[in-house]
Amino acid sequence: MTKLRVSLISSFILAVGYVIAIFSSCSEKSLEGMIICTRVAAKLPITNFSAGDSERYIPQAQIVAVDRDNPGGSIKVLTSAYYSAHSPEISFDGKFLLFSAQLKQNDPWQIYEMSLTDLKIRQVTTTNENCTNAAYLPTGRIVFSKLAINDPLKGGHSLYTCDPEGSDIRRITFNPNDWFASNTLNDGRILTISAQVYPERKSPMFMILRPDGTKSDLLYKGCDGSLLTGSGRETIDGKIVFIESEKSNQGGGSLISISYNRPQHSRVNLSAEIKGDFRAAFPEPSGKLLVSYRISESDRYALYEFDPVRKVPGKKIYADKEYDVLEAIVIGKRQLPKRLPSEVDMSVKTGQLLCQDIHLLDPQATNIKDKLPGSSRVELIGLNSSLGTIQVEEDGSFYLKVVADTPFRIQSVDNEGHVLQGPCGWIWLRPNERRGCVGCHEDHELSPDNRVPLAVKKSPVTIPVHLNNGVEKKVLAD
Repeated sequence: MTKLRVSLISSFILAVGYVIAIFSSCSEKSLEGMIICTRVAAKLPITNFSAGDSERYIPQAQIVAVDRDNPGGSIKVLTSAYYSAHSPEISFDGKFLLFSAQLKQNDPWQIYEMSLTDLKIRQVTTTNENCTNAAYLPTGRIVFSKLAINDPLKGGHSLYTCDPEGSDIRRITFNPNDWFASNTLNDGRILTISAQVYPERKSPMFMILRPDGTKSDLLYKGCDGSLLTGSGRETIDGKIVFIESEKSNQGGGSLISISYNRPQHSRVNLSAEIKGDFRAAFPEPSGKLLVSYRISESDRYALYEFDPVRKVPGKKIYADKEYDVLEAIVIGKRQLPKRLPSEVDMSVKTGQLLCQDIHLLDPQATNIKDKLPGSSRVELIGLNSSLGTIQVEEDGSFYLKVVADTPFRIQSVDNEGHVLQGPCGWIWLRPNERRGCVGCHEDHELSPDNRVPLAVKKSPVTIPVHLNNGVEKKVLAD
């Protein structure tokens, strides 16, 4: 009896251990392949997408996990401890989840990270300013938007990076713009939305820049009056998909695709023949898209598959008459983007800018003259005053050395100082950055002519900078 009892007990212990091992294993992998969604129970407010608030500040939102094979089954709420949470981003190894959240209604928004193995959450940022829209970088750092209170550069929400623990915070955008809805492209650059807020507000556009803030450039700008409603996402076949609204204060928009290689001249409206509104899109490895879509304003947004080849919605994956489903992302490993080297050297106080020919313009741009007759000079305009006017070379080129991390715009003038072409968008140079442009308001897809500009045969022109006390100071050579 004793031996039998021992045998039975041993068998029971082994069986229990086996069951525990199975459930532990399943628990660790239970979220693999599941869909993470943001859902909102309250009625969506009419939002001006140009301000980016529809992407940053969503009240009473929840992040939930949905089993696509059993969407009618139980929905796992991952952020029940928070007043509101949204903007989920999965790490490249598929093990962690970044999101923005308010712990209590009047608390500042902060960045949090959840382990997808044990669902434990830790706070990444701890500031008095709102921090939102975080994304992982291939360097291991995190990029996010932060509202700079009393910003001397007159910006709104600027981009910052930090290490995984939330320390070593570095600003990487230096102009009077709002920045939001960032994520990382496979080439290692950040794809983000930027909208000028000073001296006047302008429509948002997609920008790309390196994780150190260098080489900021336009990727895509819609027609006048069009608005971008959220993140752009890269597909497996070299496209960027996103939602674009044709009117301000609208609940959603159209599903748009552009080519990564020709972003300015490859726009396709994938939903042109479809009634209803789209709110977000996420590309899957299969080539299909996960889209937030509603047929009419009286309906709730639901999650659907979408076929970008046939341009039609497919299977409805997750819908709930009590919630709007605003965004989705799939848990799993993804390609680690390239790690781009950085040229930033904080011991250097300036950056350098070369323009090949100010007379070269984009003939398709609106409100741009075909040429600039009599244009022989360019003026740099700072936030509060002119930073200086210089003579360009005979071939239209100029070469400048400018104080780093200082926003400026460039406009073309004649010898009498009359403005021939208004200022471009705000530019900045990081410490030790070298940048070049082909022309003035040029087509951003143009490559420079294969010639040596006359300006580079001389030393760069050092630009004066007006200090707050009105005293002019020249930048000394590094």
